[in-house]
Amino acid sequence: MKRLLVLALFLVVTPALFAQQAVQEIPFDSVPNFFKLPADLHFGEASGVAVNSKGHIFVFNRGNTTGPAYGATAAQILEFGPDGKYIREVGKNLYAWSFAHTVRVDKDDNLWAVDKGSDMVIKFNPEGRVTMVFGRKKEASDDGAEPWKRVNPPRAPIDGQFRQPTDVTWDTQGNIFISDGYINSRVAKFDKNGDWVKSFGEPGKGPSQFDTPHSIAAD
Repeated sequence: MKRLLVLALFLVVTPALFAQQAVQEIPFDSVPNFFKLPADLHFGEASGVAVNSKGHIFVFNRGNTTGPAYGATAAQILEFGPDGKYIREVGKNLYAWSFAHTVRVDKDDNLWAVDKGSDMVIKFNPEGRVTMVFGRKKEASDDGAEPWKRVNPPRAPIDGQFRQPTDVTWDTQGNIFISDGYINSRVAKFDKNGDWVKSFGEPGKGPSQFDTPHSIAAD
């Protein structure tokens, strides 16, 4: 009787375990040469893709490289129609461009770009004009201007500034959450007007700590 009971429990529990372990497949179609680029324009390393309510596709890529062979600027947003036809470049030669990381579209079709290299996050309206700027890169006129270096222990984070941010999302009230990932390892919160609210998290692997928060989403 005990053997039958154990067997019955095994048969009941096992399918549940397999169901939890099963990875759902995402169906997709591969379309070769979907994007139609002008003859003199080329993709670099694509770091982010986003789609707005009209089906327009925005590719944040590490193309348009300018500067020295090492540490050159590599950031460019290209917009395409639903059919893959090239429309325009958004934010061409923007001051904040350094090293592309993530691009997002919010519920109002505003475009958000997170640049890991400049420590800046830029909000564009649907027309492609800059409406908000978060963070600040080191200026060329600053004494000893150079990229942030990883030190141990890490430098204390500064309210309203980032060190290699990675992603952005929003809640239903329009509050803005930016994952300040590679160095500060925290999440920064701003209100809908772009004013600083607070941050939470710190580098580490314990409670209330993050180990390079790379992406962020809100339900």
